[in-house]
Amino acid sequence: MPLPPRTADPAPAPPPPGALTPRAQGVARILLVVGLAALGLWVLHPFLPALAWAVILAIALWPLYARAERRWPPGRHNLLLPSLFTLGVALVFLLPLVVLGIEAAREAHDVVALARSAEQTGLPVPEVLSRVPFGAQASAWWAANLSHPQAGADLLHHLDKSTALGLSRSLGAQIVRRSVLFGFSLVALFFLFRDGKLVTAQVLTASARLFGPRGERVARQMVASVHGTVDGLVLVGLGVGVVLGIVYYFAGVPHPVLLGALTAVAAMIPFGAPLVFGAAALVLLAAGSVVPAAVVVVAGFVVTFAADHFVRPALIGGTTQLPFLWVLLGILGGVETFGLLGLFLGPAVMAALILLWREFTGGDAQAA
Repeated sequence: MPLPPRTADPAPAPPPPGALTPRAQGVARILLVVGLAALGLWVLHPFLPALAWAVILAIALWPLYARAERRWPPGRHNLLLPSLFTLGVALVFLLPLVVLGIEAAREAHDVVALARSAEQTGLPVPEVLSRVPFGAQASAWWAANLSHPQAGADLLHHLDKSTALGLSRSLGAQIVRRSVLFGFSLVALFFLFRDGKLVTAQVLTASARLFGPRGERVARQMVASVHGTVDGLVLVGLGVGVVLGIVYYFAGVPHPVLLGALTAVAAMIPFGAPLVFGAAALVLLAAGSVVPAAVVVVAGFVVTFAADHFVRPALIGGTTQLPFLWVLLGILGGVETFGLLGLFLGPAVMAALILLWREFTGGDAQAA
């Protein structure tokens, strides 16, 4: 079948009078893009932490989601599997909060009874003060200042109604704000699960056009850092919490499940777990259980030493080939700068910087 004759391309239309030069138009386009990007960030800045959490959760759970997607291929609208994964993430965060709320409600009666007893009879001198250095002086000060009824009443009157009302309003506002951000994170996570492949392809295309092959390598390194940080911080922290929760149970610490959960959360931050198992040891020491308190302290230091010096460096540094010193600095600096979100952003930034440094000093082939 013969092809039709090729027609000549139409000549480009002449620019309108007063139009900018091509170079000036390019500068104007760049300024327009930068201005719109800055305006978009300014509009979205209250929700940027929620978006960042959604991205981190999507990256951390994507291998599991991809395996489930291969096992149960999505339908035409692809709604069921993203909904189930998003619901699972919501339950993982909400169920511990419900358990903590139930425990707090159960303890509220004891706290109220203690407050009434302190107002009527004062606070008795703890027996543990007689067993610690300078215990006699501490016991004498306690008996003089806190053991009589007037002291308990004065202590409670310092918490006036206006202060309590202000604290309750501030706490209520923070709870509402955190709840809204958490809901927004879940909505964003649902769409990331549903359109994850499309978003990944767009990000890789944009990074290749902007930065070339180096952009894709940096993106993959940051993703690997998030995976390693999740394994090294979250999973190891949960393991530390489970082990020390068992130790709390056999040592006779009150509420071992609750303290184990708090230990797991604190163990996700370097050097955070000693604060919790140290408090548990003090509770045992106050009750006169010296040997169980020593067991809790020794077991806590042994478990956290093994987790911080052997397990975490292998999981985090082994994934990204990042020295553990830079992992530690990234975690601590990230927490200082971004709060809890910095646990994952800090190591990701350090991993990208180390990759760029290796490319600069050793060549692209060695870094690749």
